[in-house]
Amino acid sequence: MSGEDRSPDTAPEGAAPDETPDLYGAFPRLTGQQIAFLSGHGTRRSVAPGEAVFREGDRGTDFLVVLSGTIAITEHHGTPDERVLRVHGPGRFLGELALLQGQAAFSAAHAREAGEVLAVPVDRLQVVVARAPVLGNLILRAYLGRRALLVGAGAGFRILGSRYSPDTRRLREFAARNHLPHRWIDLEADEEAETLLRRVSVSPEDTPIVIWREHQVLRNPGNAELARLIGLSPPVGTCGHCDLLVVGSGPAGIAAAVYGSSDGLGTTLVDAFATGGQAGTSSLIENYFGFPAGISGSELTERGVLQARMFGARVSVPAEATSLERDEGHYRVTFADGGETTCRTVVLATGARYRRLEVPGIERLEGASVYYAATVYEARQCGADPVAVVGGGNSAGQASLFLAERVPRVHLLIRGSYPGSRMSRYLVDQIERHPRVTVALDTEVREVRGDDALRAVVVEHRRTGERRVLNACSLFVFIGAKPCTAWLSGVLALDDRGFVLTGAEAEARAAAGVWEGQGRRCLSLETSLPGVFAAGDVRSGSVKRVTSAAGEGAMAVHHVHDHLGHTTADLTRPVGEPTPVRHS
Repeated sequence: MSGEDRSPDTAPEGAAPDETPDLYGAFPRLTGQQIAFLSGHGTRRSVAPGEAVFREGDRGTDFLVVLSGTIAITEHHGTPDERVLRVHGPGRFLGELALLQGQAAFSAAHAREAGEVLAVPVDRLQVVVARAPVLGNLILRAYLGRRALLVGAGAGFRILGSRYSPDTRRLREFAARNHLPHRWIDLEADEEAETLLRRVSVSPEDTPIVIWREHQVLRNPGNAELARLIGLSPPVGTCGHCDLLVVGSGPAGIAAAVYGSSDGLGTTLVDAFATGGQAGTSSLIENYFGFPAGISGSELTERGVLQARMFGARVSVPAEATSLERDEGHYRVTFADGGETTCRTVVLATGARYRRLEVPGIERLEGASVYYAATVYEARQCGADPVAVVGGGNSAGQASLFLAERVPRVHLLIRGSYPGSRMSRYLVDQIERHPRVTVALDTEVREVRGDDALRAVVVEHRRTGERRVLNACSLFVFIGAKPCTAWLSGVLALDDRGFVLTGAEAEARAAAGVWEGQGRRCLSLETSLPGVFAAGDVRSGSVKRVTSAAGEGAMAVHHVHDHLGHTTADLTRPVGEPTPVRHS
């Protein structure tokens, strides 16, 4: 919590009596000194009672501080569904992550009484953050907290659809993984579903739909269409040319984007689904350097993406890379939507996806009650029933502990005979002490029971062959990973499991003539193509840890500079002008 946190009883003199209390550090009050500092970068303007300071859907250009009066944050303003989310008085600032990320506003702000605000342009705010890191961290922490509160409150756009619809599940997962404020309205269970469908003139057969600002309705939109609606990121096809293209936005990709952009390289970061990768689905990472109390994977990666953006990196989601080919000394990458970009260098950080559990009939339950991630989104679907977790690695352990705080019983099913063979000792110790986690060793899932939702799991002891039935409403699967390299087959040298070879092994497997005339050997993170690097889980022989992935992303950028030192062509600058490099 920030040092500005106060309960309602200790609110500073002059605070509005109906102001939302700062219970979670998301609504800190700026000091007079901080406001004076910001005043040097912005302008003051008056607001009249009832005036819209900003509306839902607006693309914010100013960071706003309340100097006098009060401002209410609302959603669905002017409609029968209008509700007040927050009230801010003097010293509070407005906005949330959407302002920093260039997204549409998920709420509106209206003045309750005459007052005055300080408006600081967002591009100036970046300068402020650089010059006043304490203030910058205060704003960032508040914005991260506000986004979490918006998501938890079900603010933002609405997804109306059936729980049994694969497209409904797709839209909900896309929104959840990208931390987009939204609310799901279940076609089967929610009483307001029928009323809302009549209001927007849509029949149940045309669901799922996305409703945004009452008058905008998308019928079964694709992920890219939804992303464009709320301004998640620009289409990758608009990126044109760049010095460095980073494919995949897990810890390795985000680190590469941060260091590439901070070093002055024109950097573009793309991901097929959502920023964060598998790390973004981790409820709590307790062994990441520098965070003794742990940090959620979503917050860690969200901070990294914001950092990359502030250094000038372009981020595009969703953008699924489908091909990579050499093009006159550069590389051309095409995407599933038909767009393409040309770059001088590439860092592949596409990571790996969890393997599917091979059990008859499990396909019909995937996304409904069988999951391959354990975030707040999945936990909400569990209700108050027991769940089962399959796997013996850190991901399974973290998921078990996270879920155990929300459900009455977690059955952790491990194929091996000893939980510590693939799981960190600190997780094993916590699991053994937790009263709501039951561990079953030498155990495999043989059958799932349930039609539209999971009801029970049949497990078998590998040594005795004994079978038993476990009551479980949800099944979480973490049984190893498969690299996301199908699009690279025949382009790069891969190992027998599909992971990307690097260094001497890659050079030995490269096509004839590829390395002739390079004037150097293949670098340790370089693939069988010069200037194309691999970092993180996608790389053969990598250590499957968040810290090592981030380190490899940073090291890959160092290799990028080594490679560019042997080349002269530059797509983004006039011929002969050197690439600026700032070592940080």
